[in-house]
Amino acid sequence: MKSELLVNINGISSFAGREELTRISDDAAGHLVALREGLGRGSEYTGWLRLPDVTVNETTAVKACAARLRNQAPVTVVVGIGGSYLGARALTEALNDPFAPQEHRLLFAGHTLSEDYHAALLKFLDGTAYNIVVISKSGTTTEPAIAFRILRDHLRNKIGTAATRNHIVAITDASRGALHDLAVKEGYETFVIPDDVGGRYSVLTPVGLLPLALAGYDIDAFAHGMLDMALSVREGNDTTDNIAISYAAARNALYNRGYTTEILISYEPSLVFLAEWWKQLYGESEGKESKGIFPASVTFTTDLHSMGQYIQQGERKLFETVIHVRESHKKLVVPGASDNSDGIGFIAGKRMTEVNHKAEAGTRIAHIDGGVPVILISMERIDEYNLGQLMYFFEIACAISGYVLGVNPFDQPGVESYKMNMFALLGKPGFEAERERLEKKLQANG
Repeated sequence: MKSELLVNINGISSFAGREELTRISDDAAGHLVALREGLGRGSEYTGWLRLPDVTVNETTAVKACAARLRNQAPVTVVVGIGGSYLGARALTEALNDPFAPQEHRLLFAGHTLSEDYHAALLKFLDGTAYNIVVISKSGTTTEPAIAFRILRDHLRNKIGTAATRNHIVAITDASRGALHDLAVKEGYETFVIPDDVGGRYSVLTPVGLLPLALAGYDIDAFAHGMLDMALSVREGNDTTDNIAISYAAARNALYNRGYTTEILISYEPSLVFLAEWWKQLYGESEGKESKGIFPASVTFTTDLHSMGQYIQQGERKLFETVIHVRESHKKLVVPGASDNSDGIGFIAGKRMTEVNHKAEAGTRIAHIDGGVPVILISMERIDEYNLGQLMYFFEIACAISGYVLGVNPFDQPGVESYKMNMFALLGKPGFEAERERLEKKLQANG
């Protein structure tokens, strides 16, 4: 039986006019048609839109590779950054039991330039057999390129050059790039990132599927969740009943009223990295041309004791999107106590999920009353199928929302600026004049 993802925008009714919302919804519906027909900006990077149609029947090779790697080592290091990292981490963190021994442990590298982090990782890897899954279209992105060079050298010294090739898998471009060429030269098993799929939309490619399979989860259920959502929101439903249109329109209506920060909220700590994935998806897709809603996140109820005051009474430029999880996997009842010294006797006998849900409901009401618009997204439970639904929903709603905003949601021209400066300061050949200019600026700025 299919579960259902629900979107409720009643919590913005006091903040965005009905006529304006209707107008933006009609605009969003037109942009969905353009997206579907490949008529919008950046349409050459919309291959992700129909990935669910084919992926459900093409997971055999990924599962076979995962089985091989799991059989030869208890640990795999996934090397990547941004879209080559966050989708996989979001899924595995959401599904992992944080206290249970892991049959196969995933570690991550190449998402930071911290020397201490990678030195500590190598120290751990000294004592265990491991594989490397390196993810990069080009193979020249600085952070993962450095990490892969370090890890490959470590692995060669540990098990020898000949054995190393069986412990490395590359997920990269089909025909070009430094990583592709190296994989061909060294004989690594490879998987392809399609040319028409950008990194932040790549979670249904081997970029997300192989780490998910390595961690022991059901990639077929994940793919089916994405497919069911695609069939629901992508095809033939170009009205406000379409939850992707509804969400895209609601957030743009709020943006037009001056609500420039969106906080993604969940009441489940396992969704922290889902929020990190969402922040990249929306921040990189919409933040350009001096436009865009700033994506932030908190985890309640934890952060109600740190950020709750600001959200309740701070500057009124933010709105919330709350992920409500209807069902938990476990049952835990609050016990009674004879003396009730903690003052919570009225909660005795209730399940923690009920308490969590009441905290969520009470907070939503308080925030709306305090001037914070709230969008509610409700999913059945945290599992592979429902995460597939949620992630595809966010992807297509992001594309529609970017078009409503008037930007290309599939490029990221702004991320090159820091890279050029970093290369110059590190002494990359050809950047000598720029290095001199930047060093003068650094001296002037103290």
